[in-house]
Amino acid sequence: MRARLTYAVSALALLFYFVLVGDRGVLLIADGRPVTVAFGIAVLVLPLIGAWFLWHTTQFARHAGRLSRELEAEGGLPVDELERTPSGRIDRASADAVFARRKAETEAAPEDWRNWFRLAIAYFDARDTPRARKAMQRAIALHDGK
Repeated sequence: MRARLTYAVSALALLFYFVLVGDRGVLLIADGRPVTVAFGIAVLVLPLIGAWFLWHTTQFARHAGRLSRELEAEGGLPVDELERTPSGRIDRASADAVFARRKAETEAAPEDWRNWFRLAIAYFDARDTPRARKAMQRAIALHDGK
């Protein structure tokens, strides 16, 4: 729940920022001079890119959450079996061992979205966020039949 609240507050702050920046872009364009019009257009592009990124990130989180709830209902969520350091961080060797198992499971049944979901979690635990995201995208695509 805390993560959702943090995400919502951050998204609202970004949307507020996009509106402020967009307003400045419109004001620059309204000035009418070629230089300010060019700056105004450039300023308007930034909130559009940011809004696009925010939309895709939100959709990704919603889809991943949907898969998580479905897997939890099936009793298929991975159990947290990772060893941790005294500070609470995941032990690297432990994460690597779990990752190796998850990778083997996924290679054995590459068309099962559940394996890709669990592999994404293993990548994340091994601190490989880009691959975790790609594995989760693959799980979403397989689940949705794409």
